[in-house]
Amino acid sequence: MASTHFLCSHHLYTKNPHLNSFRKANLSSSSSSSSFSYKPHGSSSSHTKSQFQRTHLVRAISSDSNSAKRQLEIVYDPDDRISKLADEVDKNAGLSRLTLFSPCKINVFLRITNKREDGFHDLASLFHVISLGDKIKFSLSPSKSKDRLSTNAPGVPLDDRNLIIKALNLYRKKTGSDNFFWIHLDKKVPTGAGLGGGSSNAATTLWAANQFSGCLATEKELQEWSSEIGSDVPFFFSHGAAYCTGRGEVVQDISPSIPFDIPMVLIKPPQACSTAEVYKRLRLDQTSKIDPLTLLEKISTNGISQHVCVNDLEPPAFEVLPSLKRLKQRVIAASRGQYDAVFMSGSGSTIVGIGSPDPPQFVYDDDEYKDVFLSEASFITRAANQWYTETVSSSAGTAVEDSLPVK
Repeated sequence: MASTHFLCSHHLYTKNPHLNSFRKANLSSSSSSSSFSYKPHGSSSSHTKSQFQRTHLVRAISSDSNSAKRQLEIVYDPDDRISKLADEVDKNAGLSRLTLFSPCKINVFLRITNKREDGFHDLASLFHVISLGDKIKFSLSPSKSKDRLSTNAPGVPLDDRNLIIKALNLYRKKTGSDNFFWIHLDKKVPTGAGLGGGSSNAATTLWAANQFSGCLATEKELQEWSSEIGSDVPFFFSHGAAYCTGRGEVVQDISPSIPFDIPMVLIKPPQACSTAEVYKRLRLDQTSKIDPLTLLEKISTNGISQHVCVNDLEPPAFEVLPSLKRLKQRVIAASRGQYDAVFMSGSGSTIVGIGSPDPPQFVYDDDEYKDVFLSEASFITRAANQWYTETVSSSAGTAVEDSLPVK
């Protein structure tokens, strides 16, 4: 179901002089006899996507002015029933609709330091939120038994496999809230990219559910609970820049040391890297030996450069996807100093170029890269007690050949 179905709050009634006379002659008189016919039909093609209204067409039919029997014919868009239900919710609720920005992240460096007994790996990484992100629209549902999720992105699960639904279930479990939602996910962050898009969606959903419930939980509680959904989710409850350890769930806020005006470009091929497969091929004896705290200190002192943007997952990811290694090498070769650093984010498959928002020309010229996802971005953070806000960008989330179609 399209997103407009979730946020309809206004009804537009056509002006009809016959209806006015009908109301005066019939609806105000309890002695009049009326019969009603109900004829649903599809929505009018004259309405654009930007309109959240659905038009009711109402006609009063009478054989003559003296007729005692009149017929009221109502022709309307069946989907408008959702709008009516939402309006009923509005009458009895304070906050009933909310749209939030759900940004993604990059790993400026990512060290893998140990293999744990539970099968996971210990990591040490500088996570930073960036300006590319999704939008999520939440509406309170009259239902007390089921959430409803829609999205513009094909292939995204809409049931409890989706981290948005997992987050809502977790929030109700932890707080006892009985709120259920209609949610529309406007997806711009590609999946399988190493950008934490799904984790951000989960964190954003926990934040939203808490707002609808009058903030039953503290931010700290939301952050702690969120680790049950995924290792990267707690990071998004930082202020946007954090040194993360453990599986990624141990989050230490740091003062942002990277200027927000440093541009970057994200280049993601259509192929994704399986995180499980990347870790399966990881060999700890071949990882970097540099102390991650040393990397953090160098970035704080001297900024971003190629030698500090270490990612221990690059070698195994390049084994899983050899074309990704070639992409990184070509970006570096073509940049001629255009970028301060070129590296892979997370477990792939996004290659990040720091220092310029422009991709190298070959991604436009070579057929091999006609389907890559491209986006410029910048570093962002959030203020205390507020969620992240979208920054204006002219080309965020574009693709060379519509690699992420938006309906």
